[in-house]
Amino acid sequence: MVKTTWILETKDLIDKQVELFGWVANRRDHGKLVFIDLRDRTGIIQVVFSPQTPGYDTAQKLRNEWVVHMQGTVKARPEKMVNPDLATGTVEFEPTELEVLNEAATPPFPLDGDGHDIGEDSRMQYRYVDLRRPRMAKNLQMRHEILLFMRNWLNEREFIEVETPILTKSTPEGARDYVVPSRLYPGKFYALPQSPQQYKQLLMAGGVEKYFQFAKCFRDEDTRADRQPEFTQLDMEMSFVEREDVIALNEELLIAIVSKLYPEKKIQTVPFPRLSHKEATEKYGTDRPDVRENKDDPNLLAFCWIIDFPFFEKQDDRSWTFTHNPFSAPKPEFMDDLTAKRDVGSIITSQYDVVLNGFEIGGGSIRNHRPEALRAVFEIMGFTPGRIEKNFGHMLRALGSGVPPHGGIAWGMDRLIAVLQGETSIREVMAFPKTGDARDLMMDSPSELEQKQLKELRIKPET
Repeated sequence: MVKTTWILETKDLIDKQVELFGWVANRRDHGKLVFIDLRDRTGIIQVVFSPQTPGYDTAQKLRNEWVVHMQGTVKARPEKMVNPDLATGTVEFEPTELEVLNEAATPPFPLDGDGHDIGEDSRMQYRYVDLRRPRMAKNLQMRHEILLFMRNWLNEREFIEVETPILTKSTPEGARDYVVPSRLYPGKFYALPQSPQQYKQLLMAGGVEKYFQFAKCFRDEDTRADRQPEFTQLDMEMSFVEREDVIALNEELLIAIVSKLYPEKKIQTVPFPRLSHKEATEKYGTDRPDVRENKDDPNLLAFCWIIDFPFFEKQDDRSWTFTHNPFSAPKPEFMDDLTAKRDVGSIITSQYDVVLNGFEIGGGSIRNHRPEALRAVFEIMGFTPGRIEKNFGHMLRALGSGVPPHGGIAWGMDRLIAVLQGETSIREVMAFPKTGDARDLMMDSPSELEQKQLKELRIKPET
């Protein structure tokens, strides 16, 4: 039986018989010779048909993006025909069999470039075609390799991966929730999680101690060019830790990713420098500073930590709100001020953010693990006892059950991968992203529901 081979493998299989599957990337007729560029997700190889080659007549009919199967022999190219710009440029393929598996309509746009010159709406509408582009295939491959490396790295350090629910409770944590009506309980709603924040703390209450997952998060935010309604986080939480433990472990993981998967890149400073929120905003005018010494070097990675954030800030109505999330603990020296609800504007939280080349790629904190401290946060924000119980009673009861000190972090995986891949938008490293205004042009969503569905859900749209 002939072994099915990835195209990239052919460069090391000269004079071997192999079986290839893929798409026709291009067809060129040079006199009686027909040259086919055959593509799979690993690369492209030149296939040569002469009038004596089996399947020659069929080869003359091939068009771009037809799906084909071939058997034949890998041959070394003549020295003058070597293509140094192609990974398989030292070889070509002499087929003994050609089979068309599927024909294709004319592609909506060319796939031989990087695609940046093509309108994004068109690329989004035909995303399943755009993903065949070598740049996009490489982005998805590297995304897979990064997540696999992280999963194995964390497993070696005794973390366990736990999935948390997608249908959950709506609680005020910052952005608007996406809500899901319940058919079985008319007038009541689930919410899609903005993050697994509460669940990961509840896992610490459950004795998991070292948890992670690659979590889907959903936020109904105003549209912005590089914002998505759904995105992926590395979510991580640990028991019996302090801030330094979390920072050290995450810094070690980031360095390991770069060292293993991006050896061509250089980290500017190790250990990562630290700036207080006050220092960063005063020096750079932002809490996401780009501290690269040479911003023209695409392989330079400048990580830094931002620490010592203010816990609370004033809203327009002069009430207090949290700067990151309400579950953070203050720095230990400010715990008395929190529980006494005094000098609120001066309380510093244990929050820490990690920034890469001017992009926040992760943020976390040590959490309040005692119920009275979390209750004080909500009271400072002006929540009534009834509202605290309705929205967060389950958390207060859990913290009162005997919960260890704990803390964690969440990485924005889409943003991290985009920076590492040298992409300017997170949409370039996501398989099926939404547009900047939160539409899926390929699926044509959001879309209207049928009247029957609306009736079952007891929903009557405004006219």
